[in-house]
Amino acid sequence: MQSADGATTPRDTGTTLPTHASLLAFALIVGLFFLWGVANNLNDILIKQFKNAFTLSDFQAGLVQSAFYLGYFLLAIPAGMCMRRFGFKSAILVGLILYALGALLFWPAAATQTYGIFLAGLFVIASGLSFLETSANPLVTVLGPPEGGARRLNFAQSFNPLGSIAGILIGREFIFNGVEHTPQQLAAMAPAVRHAYFVSQSMTVQTPYLVIACVVIAFALMIALVRFPAHGEHSDHHASGPRHLGRLLCNRRFLSAVAAQFFYVGAQVGVWSYLIRYTQGTLPGTPERRAADYLTASLVLFTLGRFAGTALMRVVAPRRLLALFAAINVVLCALAVALPGQPGLYALVLASFFMSVMYPTIFALGVDGFGDSERKLGASLLVMAIIGGAVLTAAMGAVSDAAGITRAMLVPLGCFAAVFLFAMQRVRTRPA
Repeated sequence: MQSADGATTPRDTGTTLPTHASLLAFALIVGLFFLWGVANNLNDILIKQFKNAFTLSDFQAGLVQSAFYLGYFLLAIPAGMCMRRFGFKSAILVGLILYALGALLFWPAAATQTYGIFLAGLFVIASGLSFLETSANPLVTVLGPPEGGARRLNFAQSFNPLGSIAGILIGREFIFNGVEHTPQQLAAMAPAVRHAYFVSQSMTVQTPYLVIACVVIAFALMIALVRFPAHGEHSDHHASGPRHLGRLLCNRRFLSAVAAQFFYVGAQVGVWSYLIRYTQGTLPGTPERRAADYLTASLVLFTLGRFAGTALMRVVAPRRLLALFAAINVVLCALAVALPGQPGLYALVLASFFMSVMYPTIFALGVDGFGDSERKLGASLLVMAIIGGAVLTAAMGAVSDAAGITRAMLVPLGCFAAVFLFAMQRVRTRPA
């Protein structure tokens, strides 16, 4: 077998794919990382926009992430079953179809100004992304020598924040319309004028999500037409799934990776979801578009961190780098709590650089040493851990409502501490 960077790879028929087909298939896999980055970080814009359109509390607005990551959680096991039974390509196509359907739901949601339909659309989008992540992440880790799995996944995941940046820019330019009113101004409006304002805020999301749906459909058509390299696609679907699942659930090292992923995703999603809120709450008078610029800067640093982290892993063991970056982020979140305003904001923005290697490194460490069947099931459980984005973002919203947005940053601080403990466990139990 040859990796997807251009070498020959066996097909199901036992023949090999042409080099150009392998390259195109690899490019499309990388494109998946970009596509789900767009969806993930548009949520950070939606949280602020839905507060404008529906006058929501921080906790209610945080339900955007709860609905989104609940889809990841509930569909991860079905995605893994689909991948094991029908192969990577089929699971990817199912994911793209669900992604497009969820984006299309934004049209009737905006037309009827119904928050529940928006949340349903986000749930369907995330269900599709669950299929994409469950398929793409393990596929990347096996395309080459096992010892390079973490580095390869970090490289592929480097294209994910590029999609995240695109999502923020789409939201900044096409969803945020620059019209903001304080609660006092809204209370002083005539009912008809206030209703018209709410409707206008809801309608801004229609066109961007319609365009996204069209792009995703086009991407699905390309995936359907391209022959993918096979890597054990159908080799184990007759194997005992419950037996492999039982082994995973008894594996403490694997379960610690699931827990670490839960806390990491909660921290990342929470910091990004409430960064605009933190900016406007600690620097009153900051326009939402200006606040969104700080989120864009965070994602740029996140992207740079991915490439830098991939390079550093050539000389530093991934688990040691993970421990270092987690410790730094504990300190940065503490600064955000202790020094609200510009210093705390800069600390949160800088934290994105050190978040960069965490998801793919935890993922790769989690499935390290597994066979094909356990790797695929393990991928499903690690994707399920993304539910941390739902649980902990809602928790941050509740803390913010009760004690202020500054103290809400204690939640990601605790999460990064948990990631640090996981990384140190791996450092102690495995030689450098």
